Amino acid sequence: MDGKIGSKKVISWSLYDWANSAFATSVMAGFFPVFFKQYWSAGVEVTTSTFRLGMANSIASLIVAALAPVLGAIADRGGAKMKFLLFFAAMGIIMTGGLFFVARGAWQVAVLLYVLGIIGFSGGNVFYDSLIVDVSPPDRMDMVSSLGFSLGYLGGGLLFALNIFMTLKPASFGLADAGEAVRVSFLNVAIWWGVFSIPVMIFVKEPMTPHRKSGWAMVGAGFRQLGTTFGEIRKLRLVFLFLVAYWLYIDGVDTVIRMAVDYGMSLGFEANSLIVALMITQFVGFPAAIAFGKLGEKLGTKGAILLGIAVYVGVTIWAMFMEKTAEFYALAVVVGLVQGGVQSLSRSFYSRIIPANKAAEFFGFYNMLGKFAAVIGPLLVGWVGVLTGNPRVAIFSIIILFIGGGVILYTVDEREGTRMAKALEQV
Repeated sequence: MDGKIGSKKVISWSLYDWANSAFATSVMAGFFPVFFKQYWSAGVEVTTSTFRLGMANSIASLIVAALAPVLGAIADRGGAKMKFLLFFAAMGIIMTGGLFFVARGAWQVAVLLYVLGIIGFSGGNVFYDSLIVDVSPPDRMDMVSSLGFSLGYLGGGLLFALNIFMTLKPASFGLADAGEAVRVSFLNVAIWWGVFSIPVMIFVKEPMTPHRKSGWAMVGAGFRQLGTTFGEIRKLRLVFLFLVAYWLYIDGVDTVIRMAVDYGMSLGFEANSLIVALMITQFVGFPAAIAFGKLGEKLGTKGAILLGIAVYVGVTIWAMFMEKTAEFYALAVVVGLVQGGVQSLSRSFYSRIIPANKAAEFFGFYNMLGKFAAVIGPLLVGWVGVLTGNPRVAIFSIIILFIGGGVILYTVDEREGTRMAKALEQV
């Protein structure tokens, strides 16, 4: 297997992260929440539009969480990871582009397209993540995974920056106003996602699956395999422990991502400053993710992840005492240094301790926990905030997630997990 970082297969696989990260930054984190409130839900109470958006995110996450393991099992049994990736990518691209045509006040249509877009984005990631075992040998997975995340940060950040500039200077692009610029930004994301998805579809070939199924036989075999794998995860103590650890610390990571702007606003920082901080994290994340891949090869994957978790513990403590906007910028840099590294090395670590011939299915469980992440953290922050009336104490509470996840991860023996995974491949 050619796992060189510069190989056509690796670059093509990594470019899908560059492609679909535009949806995560420009749509999910950037323009959709604001436009939904000001355009599609114009004239209603702020709390009502917030409730609608929250429900849309929750529904999409629950659907993906429920489908991910099932679809992964079916794809493994049918040797259909690339077909599923194409289907879900196409769904996300079409739904995102469709947002351009949604009329003012038509919040129901916007929600429907947004939910289907998230399903396309998240569903595609199940099969994209699982393909890492087909493009990289075990000893290069840290760097290959890191390359994907780093290109995702760069690609998503570049298009996000362009879209922001377009909304600030719509006349320069021949657009009537900022509202039209936001609508065009949805088209930009769809085109970007579509164009840069082409390489993975052409140059990444899925190996032939022994005894592969098709049609309803593939579906039936997938469901049977799902039950078997769930039992295997329960027996594979190291895989189970890693998934529990991952759920905790990635919940903390996602909570920092989702709550940072809200926390900054609660401290009285200007909204524009917070957007700048978001962009800082995005662009710092590009080289940092690659550097973390190298760090994983030097310290060991688990050691590098634990280092990243330790940095997050420090960030949480620092955030509790933060007073100035400059400190928020500094924290954005620090978070950017470790965020992509923790995400990418977690993916490569997990890929080593699971059987390669069941990668899509096992990554289904991995992505299921990823969708359930940022459930405990925001609830914890909200509950502690209400209880104490102090946002600083509230944000500090997520330190529990990082410490708990780090302690459990420390007990996971990567070598033993790899040995057990290889043994399962022979069954």
